[in-house]
Amino acid sequence: MSENTLRILFVYGNDEFAISRRLQKLQQRVDKDGMNTSRLEARTMSKDELNMAVNAMPFLAERRLVLLEKPSARYTKPKERKEFLRFLETVPPSTVLALFENVDEKKTPKHWLVKWAISAKEIARAEAFMLPKAWKTGEWIARIQKEAKSQGGEIENRAAARLAEMVGQDTRQTAQEITKLLTYANFERAITLQDIELLSVSTAQGDVFALVDALGNGQGKAAQAMLHRLLEEQDAFSIFGMVVRQFRLLLLAREVIENRGNVQTELKVHSFVAQKLTTQARHFSLASLEAIYQRLLNIDEDAKTSQVSLDLALDIFVMELAGT
Repeated sequence: MSENTLRILFVYGNDEFAISRRLQKLQQRVDKDGMNTSRLEARTMSKDELNMAVNAMPFLAERRLVLLEKPSARYTKPKERKEFLRFLETVPPSTVLALFENVDEKKTPKHWLVKWAISAKEIARAEAFMLPKAWKTGEWIARIQKEAKSQGGEIENRAAARLAEMVGQDTRQTAQEITKLLTYANFERAITLQDIELLSVSTAQGDVFALVDALGNGQGKAAQAMLHRLLEEQDAFSIFGMVVRQFRLLLLAREVIENRGNVQTELKVHSFVAQKLTTQARHFSLASLEAIYQRLLNIDEDAKTSQVSLDLALDIFVMELAGT
């Protein structure tokens, strides 16, 4: 179904930036100057407001656009949802009704609007926009390269991998960083790893990688300084989760190395990430990584039972590991 025949679009997911961008593109195609666009929030609108917005005739244009936010927050009961779905089937061809809301990925297959859109495929379409998964590095790198292309430029593989490491799952910051980097390169060449290191801002996930690097290299004071900076900027539980993830990957990488396997193949990560994991894992023995991982599990249990604050436990953990 083309955008010219589309009547109802349900845009959903947990990537707020991607959803916002999709709606902007839709508006550019349907109502570029905004004269025929209505924006409604489902929880606060009246039934008459929705009727009037959807059934109004376009002004000096072929079609009009209605943006309806969080329909599931308004239509919570089965009877209300059935009535709303019947209304959707009456949306005139002169209107594009775009529904959008935040939806957890686990709930997607059972979402009532997704199921309806599939059954009403002649007039409706559902599009999902999910944040990249931290462990699916290759997919995230591909998305970064696609973003660079959509902005009119290119980014080298190693540069995309490094940027993915630095920005974590923040798709909005990723787009902003790519814009900055392409501007620096004057859109005349691909973004390089050197460009990333020179210009890009590291987020918590990237700093955790550097923190583990410092610990592996015996740089205790540097590791402590990094941890304190992270704790000033981020929630302790968020930092702890990333530390646990990194040491879990190192433990898996070390097991692959011990068995003379290929880290990239076994862990299904990008070659750049595999190279960094291999380098870091060689700083630790398998036994020490197993002990570290068990220590992290103990910290998690102590924090959840309020025996010790997590930020203090992390500080002690880094001091012990760094031997300071």
